[in-house]
Amino acid sequence: MSLVEVGERAWPQILSSYRKPDRSRSLLELAVTIVPFAGLWALSAISLHHGFWWGLALVIPAAGFLLRLFMIQHDCGHGSFFAHRKADDWTGRLIGVLTLTPYDYWRRAHAAHHASVGNLDERGVGDITTLTVAEYHSLSRLRRLGYRLYRNPIVMFGIGPIWLFLFKQRLPFGMMRSGMAPWLSTMTTNLAIMVLAAGLIWLIGFGPFMLVQLPIVALAGSAGVWLFYVQHQFEETHWSQSPQWQFRDAALHGSSHYDLPFVLQWLAGNIGIHHVHHLSSRVPYYRLPEVLRDYPELSSTGRITIMESLRCVKLVLWDERSRRLISFRDARGKKRHHHSNAERRIAVNSRPR
Repeated sequence: MSLVEVGERAWPQILSSYRKPDRSRSLLELAVTIVPFAGLWALSAISLHHGFWWGLALVIPAAGFLLRLFMIQHDCGHGSFFAHRKADDWTGRLIGVLTLTPYDYWRRAHAAHHASVGNLDERGVGDITTLTVAEYHSLSRLRRLGYRLYRNPIVMFGIGPIWLFLFKQRLPFGMMRSGMAPWLSTMTTNLAIMVLAAGLIWLIGFGPFMLVQLPIVALAGSAGVWLFYVQHQFEETHWSQSPQWQFRDAALHGSSHYDLPFVLQWLAGNIGIHHVHHLSSRVPYYRLPEVLRDYPELSSTGRITIMESLRCVKLVLWDERSRRLISFRDARGKKRHHHSNAERRIAVNSRPR
């Protein structure tokens, strides 16, 4: 059945048959992720404790498993990992101590992202700040510089993840009106992180702990931000304003299919099949490939490869005329073209008749 035959309105009903998780499979997925992560972390720390610096090489695969733990926490937030609210919530909260991500705080922000993806009128919560060309040109020079710095790859994928996971998520700013749950989640997560860190420092020492923990968090955080970036920041993505904005259209066309090699796809919890995830966030991540198998037309929808994703970094502004993301250079060219056309119109209108 083709995408045209299916019709976008039919997707929620079609995908509902994939929403039921296999709880034994979920437990296995959790085990094959957390056990290797803990083992790699411990082996790296013990090696450094005894002066074997080769142990630092293990932080790279450990970061990959930490990223995968975050993807399990992500499914818990959607209620799709066990499809049992208490089991999902407490699994997500415990994993949040390892990922440095307060579960209830993150879950509310991420829910806002899903509810408003691609909506120009609802930007600002749980997403990457994206300005239109007109909005960017209306800014002062200082604020344009600030946006350029924010969009710089060193900031976006280097400094930004460290700031987010080590500092920003320690206080639930932006959730002041959401009750006590985000604050309670954040404070209890912070306390649990401190207790766990203190215990590990007591066992192996402050130096080995920092030399292992900080690179793992930085690498996993950068990979996570990168994945989130390319899932929505690609040239043919979708943005629109109300009332033209429609959830299914934005989900299907405003989210990419990041086609990764098998190992990377496994570590990323199949999150590259992001358009399907946005169509139905209750589908467990390990069932997303089943959807592509049964509906192969979805494989080409919003598909980007690793090489194509590298070119997405320069796409920073939404051009409402061409309906695509463009670079700062393209935006300058459009501004010059607009000014040139305006000058020609003035010249023509000012000629004596």
